[in-house]
Parts: sequence; C-alpha cells; structure tokens
Amino acid sequence: MAKTEQKLAGKLALVTGASRGIGRAAALALAAEGAHIIALARTQGGLEELDDAIRALGGETTLVPADLTDLEAIDRLGGIVAQRWGHLDILIGNAGQLGMVSPTPHIDPKVWQTVMTVNATANWHLIRAFDPLLRAAPAGRAVFVTSGAARSQRPFFALYSASKAALDALVTCYAKEVEKLPLRVNLLNPGPARTAMRAKAMPGEDPQSVPAPDEIAPLFIELCAPECTRHGEWINFPDWKAAQD
Repeated sequence: MAKTEQKLAGKLALVTGASRGIGRAAALALAAEGAHIIALARTQGGLEELDDAIRALGGETTLVPADLTDLEAIDRLGGIVAQRWGHLDILIGNAGQLGMVSPTPHIDPKVWQTVMTVNATANWHLIRAFDPLLRAAPAGRAVFVTSGAARSQRPFFALYSASKAALDALVTCYAKEVEKLPLRVNLLNPGPARTAMRAKAMPGEDPQSVPAPDEIAPLFIELCAPECTRHGEWINFPDWKAAQD
C-alpha cells in the first residue's frame, strides 16, 4: 500500500503548552503530518516524553523549556528561529492558565497578573516576535486556543474569562490587519475537553463525558493546512465535529 502523503511535510510549527493536554495532541498531530515541531512548555520531563513520542512517529522536534511569563524568552526565541530557519509556517498559541475560580473581589493580584500574562500578553509577544517569520512563509498559519468563557462570563470565572476575552480581541484585530496577506489567523475554541485545567475548573465532572484532546487535533490540521482559507474566525470545535458526523 502506498504511503499517504503528509499534509504538512517540511513545515515548521511552534506549539506552546506542548507537553500535555491539547498542546501535546496538536503537536503530535502536526508531527504525524510531517511538521518539525518547536515545542515550548515549562516542564522538561513532559517535553522529553513528547520528543520520544514524535520520534516514534518518525518526526523531529526542537525542545524549548520556557515559562511564558518570561516575555523576553519569547522575544529571544523569535530571534533564534529567524537565524536558524528564516521563517515559521505554523504558530499554535495554546498555553493557558485557569488561575482562580473565585469571587471577583477576592482574586489574588499576583494570580491575576500571571494569568493575564500567560493567556493574553504572552500571545501578543508571540505575534510581535513571529509575525515577520509567518509573513516570510508561503502560507503562514496561526491558531490561538480560546475558550467559551470569553463569551459566557459565568460567575466566579472573571479572571479566566477576562484573559480569554482579551485574547479574542487581540487575535481578531491582528487577523483584520493581515487579511490581504497569504497568512491565515484563527481562534479555536475546543469546548469541554479532557484536560487537567478542565478537571480543576469542574471537579465533579466525569472526564469520560467530554472529548479527549486527540479528538480536537484534526481541527488543528485543517486550520494549519496550506489550502485552508478560513481567516479571522472564532471556530467552535463542538460545532465543527457535529458538521463532520
């Protein structure tokens, strides 16, 4: 049987929060389609396990142990990628933190600062650092992972909701600025998913009742493919999945 052609052969993809959950699933799926993965995460052990899994697929990784609260590290990484490769085909802004589920007046200021930095400010630094490299690619693709919390504004979720609403505004404005370029920029809402963050936010929920991260991965492939024309959209995974069924 002939080997199936890889959809992303030769592409270079940066994935944040790549060591577990949705980021890990996206990294593995992109690697399976031929992309070289620049995997960024805080946990060295998780990155090494991802590296082993990608190598088992025949893929390649560059591991970047970094905390996204170190904004200068993002800027440095942009310079390193520019020097080594001169472009970036795919940017997956996935890393995020829940912070506190708390009455709004009781949110700890340090937790507020950390969550806003990771969920919003760090993604601006990613755009700032990698926009020239995405433009240099023949079909640059950027996908940022958002949340229904950005729109639902549930009680006690003010911090997480505010950070994701800020991300939505940031990415939507950026998408409008580059709409005449080959670059495509979108927001992906995974909906309820079987992740550590979801378990923290919904401690009484049966994890088997929500999709596993690898079920969401095919949508990343679709949005990162060179033939993708979707741009500036807020794409809801449950709706996408229902359309596939």
